[in-house]
Amino acid sequence: MDFWTGLLTSLLQTAFSPTTAAFVLAAIGLNIHFGFTGLMNMGQAGFMLVGAYGFGVSVVLGAGFWTAILISMVAAIIFALILGIPTLKLRGDYLAIVTISAAEILRMIVRLASLQDVTGGPTGLAGSQYRHVFTALSPLPEGKTTFLGLTYNNTGIDDWWTRIVAWCLVALFILITWSLMRSPWGRVLKGIREDEDAVRSLGKSSYAYKMQALILGGVLGALGGIVMALPSAMQPDSMGRPATFNLWMIMLLGGAATIFGPLLGTLIFFIVRLLLTSLAGEFVPSTLLNAQQTEQLAWILIGISLMLLVIFRPQGILGNKKELSFNV
Repeated sequence: MDFWTGLLTSLLQTAFSPTTAAFVLAAIGLNIHFGFTGLMNMGQAGFMLVGAYGFGVSVVLGAGFWTAILISMVAAIIFALILGIPTLKLRGDYLAIVTISAAEILRMIVRLASLQDVTGGPTGLAGSQYRHVFTALSPLPEGKTTFLGLTYNNTGIDDWWTRIVAWCLVALFILITWSLMRSPWGRVLKGIREDEDAVRSLGKSSYAYKMQALILGGVLGALGGIVMALPSAMQPDSMGRPATFNLWMIMLLGGAATIFGPLLGTLIFFIVRLLLTSLAGEFVPSTLLNAQQTEQLAWILIGISLMLLVIFRPQGILGNKKELSFNV
């Protein structure tokens, strides 16, 4: 009984985790890129890295919270412009090649030992160097609060304040995305995804709309990077290729071109992974699988599940087959 109680607590902790919320935000941005516009962005982790380090480095250099947020958003916009200007007029997978390369270039630059004093190099920045400007905004009283069996400090490290802000941002941008995709602007994006030539024939600048979508999704990725870095630390390798591939898995799992797909996909992704590792660790003898092998087995099973999903339900759990026409 203790195992099942502990497992349920761990699942709730994962569901409410700021990291989970960060991936939801980044997946919403990726969904705007690919699901609604048809842009093959394979470097969403690069936007997360730009956002996180734009915020963290700004605070370390003396900026306040809102100034650091503004710098982070501007950095994400500039990154989107750099990526989009040379590629958005091209067909095919050029954007995918550029974005995954640019994201890796950024990660390697941040890891440079010569930038140790600014970015922290390979070890990154400790949360204590930038978290204080966010903590200072908390209106919550000192102490701890228990909710749904979970107890955290109201404010500080691993706190309710970070969770409240993170999930409020998720709710806000789900609502914004829902509103945008029901607007004429959103309908143009879907038209570009399905038939870009038809959109041009109606006098719309597909290039301008794709650039706007790239910027908006990139800003959401940057916000996800900030939220991911707030409760712990800022480490460049945590926002590398695996993060982008996980975001694609999340989006495809929940359903591309859906409003709640990124949320559902993220929850399932993190909860199922934890569930598999916990069950295997409890019921599979250590002589057969050690902790590292159990984690690897969980990834294998998740990969197989994604393959089966793509084969038998390519639109994802919440997706619609009518939304699968992409102009690539």
